[in-house]
Amino acid sequence: MPDIIYEDKQLLVCRKPAGLAVQNASFGRMDLESMVRTYLMEKYEKANPYVGVVHRLDQPVQGLVVFAKTPSAAAKLSAQVQDGRMKKEYLAVVCGRLPQTEGTLIHYLKKEPSGNCSRAVPQKTPGAKRAELNYRVLAETEGRALVKINLHTGRHHQIRVQMAESGAPLYGDAKYNPLAQRGEQIALCASRLVFTHPTTGKEMEFSCRPVGFPAVVQAHCPE
Repeated sequence: MPDIIYEDKQLLVCRKPAGLAVQNASFGRMDLESMVRTYLMEKYEKANPYVGVVHRLDQPVQGLVVFAKTPSAAAKLSAQVQDGRMKKEYLAVVCGRLPQTEGTLIHYLKKEPSGNCSRAVPQKTPGAKRAELNYRVLAETEGRALVKINLHTGRHHQIRVQMAESGAPLYGDAKYNPLAQRGEQIALCASRLVFTHPTTGKEMEFSCRPVGFPAVVQAHCPE
């Protein structure tokens, strides 16, 4: 059963736990899209209810995801993702120190053909895409910091790569943090989601607190 925090006739918003793929999980493993589809099948007794995947989160990342329940809603919500009207805010725990307590990071990222990773490259590198985010440090303790992040672009592993490139890789991120320990959960949560309802035009805002962040910063997470 998906953790649904809002639902109406056009869409639903749910909280994805860390470790669950949004879509196309490996053979024999459940993903969030399939869970939502099964939930709607049982609720409405439909053989194949419509489930529109509007945006995604990396499998290790937890947080808020919106699904469309009609093709029209999917088109309108996807348009908001594409033109930047859908706002996504993240909370992360980083190891090390960022250049400033508040600022903007701009890099050019290229997705590697193998290994499911991206890297920062010079601007004119073939295949490089501009990545931009804003961040603000909310708390610092014991060599770690709790950071609020607003994305302006949506690149593959963007937050993870940009933080690592800036000297502050994410806690628990075995792919980009060489000091991450086996079994640690990556400390990244899509904690706030804002968009316009596809039929009413009303601004919709949802938020959640991260689960499983290191105890030294958990107490500083916004309610």
